[in-house]
Amino acid sequence: MVDPNPIVASKGVDKLRDAGIDVMVGVEEDLCKKLNEAYVHQMLTGKPFVTLRYSLTVDGHFSDQLGEEATKSGGYYSQLLQEYDAIILSSTSLTNKFSFPASKEPGANQPLQILIARNPSSPVEIPVLTTEVASKVIIFTDKETNVEPKTAERGIETVVLDRINLMTILDYCKRHGLCSVLLDIRGNNGDFEEILRESFEQNILQKVVVEVLPIWNGSKEERLPMALTSLGQRLKLRNFTSRNSSQSVLLEGYF
Repeated sequence: MVDPNPIVASKGVDKLRDAGIDVMVGVEEDLCKKLNEAYVHQMLTGKPFVTLRYSLTVDGHFSDQLGEEATKSGGYYSQLLQEYDAIILSSTSLTNKFSFPASKEPGANQPLQILIARNPSSPVEIPVLTTEVASKVIIFTDKETNVEPKTAERGIETVVLDRINLMTILDYCKRHGLCSVLLDIRGNNGDFEEILRESFEQNILQKVVVEVLPIWNGSKEERLPMALTSLGQRLKLRNFTSRNSSQSVLLEGYF
């Protein structure tokens, strides 16, 4: 694969050929592009590569849960986290049961944790963090939201917006040299309604990962966000694949 960076282009290939060395390009090119999909996307569009991830029960209900072994070393979620520069979460997903997600892969670079805090009834509380972890957390909130005062003292940046929107968050990521973002739908669905609607209207999403859990919910609650169920058009995914992950099934595709 030829480097899509216009600064580099195919200068290295040209130098080798000028020196009389035979060079073959395009070998396993599709595989190379997939391995470097976020970098290629940013080079071609100037925008971060965005993947939507969520979990469903087998009867089609939204779930906060992750499958068995998913967060452990070698699990799909642990591996997924090390592939992304940032992860977008709802502040409501941080509970005694769920804290900041982290890759368990050896030597993994941990993603920047971007918290969406939208109009909670009580101040946003952040779990106790080490200085190193706190430096990789940022809160995007609106004017109506209260964030506990100690966040700044703990090295956590807070950005107050008139309206939380995905483009503002992605612009922040771009300015900080981040080229891949995982939009992880857990916690309060309402925190993501506008973000998801915006992402579909402006074709911001590139990929989707859905984990189907071996659970029958049987409840009328915890439906998918309205932005996912009320799309005005049928979207056909490209390169759609499925595979087993422990007891769950992973579905992946590209918009």
